[in-house]
Amino acid sequence: MYENGTQLPPATASPHSQSRRLPPYRGIVAVDAKDFTGRPAIEHEVVSRAVPDLVRTSLERAGLAELWSERRFPASTGDGYVLGFDPQLMPLVIHPWLGTLQDVLTEFNIHSLGVVPIRLRVSLHIGPLPDTEDEFGGNGTARNDTHRLLDSRPVKAVLASSNENITHVAAILSDRCYEDAVASGYTGRHPDHFLEVPATVEGKPFAQRAWIYVPLPSGPLREDRAHEEAADGASAQSGPAEKPYQGPEAGRVTNKAPHGNINTGTLHGGQSVSNHRVAGDQVGGNKAGRVRGFQGDQVNGNKNQGHS
Repeated sequence: MYENGTQLPPATASPHSQSRRLPPYRGIVAVDAKDFTGRPAIEHEVVSRAVPDLVRTSLERAGLAELWSERRFPASTGDGYVLGFDPQLMPLVIHPWLGTLQDVLTEFNIHSLGVVPIRLRVSLHIGPLPDTEDEFGGNGTARNDTHRLLDSRPVKAVLASSNENITHVAAILSDRCYEDAVASGYTGRHPDHFLEVPATVEGKPFAQRAWIYVPLPSGPLREDRAHEEAADGASAQSGPAEKPYQGPEAGRVTNKAPHGNINTGTLHGGQSVSNHRVAGDQVGGNKAGRVRGFQGDQVNGNKNQGHS
């Protein structure tokens, strides 16, 4: 004990030393205002107060007033807001709430003439978090990952490359959130509305599979979607699509060698090819199956075709 009679805080048990009950599972939503630090200082408090009010208003309009009134471990992050909620509500948070948030921000920004519009990144995740009903509740890996997703490159790039007068919300879902709420069929949005991305954060050891959802896309995301729909329509008119190449014996093989040689017959003697020119970016690991302009390079077609 200290001299003043106060006791030391209780020590925590070492991880993996004994079995304990998991904390309750919570849905977590975090929002963050784009370019907050770039605003004049006089606007910071106004935006900090406006963000939770916009979240509350949009939840009420989406029929989720209970989520706000029963929110867990709510906290302002200065340029955003975070709260926990019953994970059973996650499908309704994804749709219709994200679309309603887009509508509320559009209305707010239209009536905020002369002021830089508020555009929000949204991160959604599900996981076990201690709920101690005080300022220390809600801390854990699931909470940390929610904020990492919010700061990840893909969701930041969506708002940066979209029209600021059209797209006011860009959301990123953790893979667990997507699998539990979207792929399972519980959310009123088809999986094709979601784009798989590799979520990484600059300067942080964080890399996870995640999913982008934009209620009202514009810019590269919208253009690429239009190209895909046009290509799908053309394929439907011309007949059934070719099956993807699956090996040397599957379908027709097209040989290309921009900096080498092609032999389709019998080769007698030796052959040597040396290439010193390398074009394009270097990819390590798994890049998302569909790559959009906001992720960097734009890829049309199957990037893996012809590779064993």
